[in-house]
Amino acid sequence: MKHLDTFQRFLFDNHQIRGEIVRLDKTYVDIKQRQDYPAPIEALLGEALAASVLMSGTLKFEGVLSIQARGDGPVNLLVAECTHDKKVRAIAQWEGDVPADNLTKQLGAAQLAITIDPKQGKRYQGIVPLEEEKLAVCLTHYFEQSEQLSTYILLFCDGSSASGIFLQQLPARDKELNDDDAWNRITQFASTLTQEEIYKLAGEEVLNRLFHEEDITLYPEEPVAFECNCSKERTGNALTSLGQDEIYEILAEENIIDINCQFCNEQYSYQKADIDALFGNKTLH
Repeated sequence: MKHLDTFQRFLFDNHQIRGEIVRLDKTYVDIKQRQDYPAPIEALLGEALAASVLMSGTLKFEGVLSIQARGDGPVNLLVAECTHDKKVRAIAQWEGDVPADNLTKQLGAAQLAITIDPKQGKRYQGIVPLEEEKLAVCLTHYFEQSEQLSTYILLFCDGSSASGIFLQQLPARDKELNDDDAWNRITQFASTLTQEEIYKLAGEEVLNRLFHEEDITLYPEEPVAFECNCSKERTGNALTSLGQDEIYEILAEENIIDINCQFCNEQYSYQKADIDALFGNKTLH
């Protein structure tokens, strides 16, 4: 039975190749409907969202993986984030008309940053130039450059759902499992996957259709859902980082400071008493 809003890992038993499948339905709709995006950005946002879930499969700790691109084209910001427990959020910012199906024309001169932010430990960021027309190809280059591992990614989005498949060749550990043609053969089969198939078929059916001659271990599905980690505490920390003098100057002009989360549209309002509490002031200003 097909389940949507899920992430699923799989492993080729006779080859050092791992894989993942993601299918997003309600999760994608929940995110895209929070902004009035034009169709090309809806598609780009969906692909980035699916990619963030697939790439989060590399996380072996509690934390967040984010994909972020800033450019000088019509789309000036693209962000998609996924936590270790598959909570996702995403946003895009743009000006003017956005062309379809061409990443370099959408973002212009841009770089793609992949950030891994663990709850404990050191933050890591890898950066690759956006020089390809498809996000999947750019992300493939990222893995080949940063991890020196052959990687294959397919991303789909039709404006109502987003999905993708991820394959990666792992370092050989057993010569008996070495099959020089395995990677080429498996990626060729994967390239025949259609958006309709990955959306309509269960994970096992997708793999049987693509790799029916291979022995594959398919792991249990993991649910994926939209969740924003914004909070009153986080927005308060952002305000205090600006400094007391600047915040009170803004407050004097506006009487109230409103902060909207761009990911979920939640609004946080700060009156003078709130600002006083942030800075530990009782009678100042």
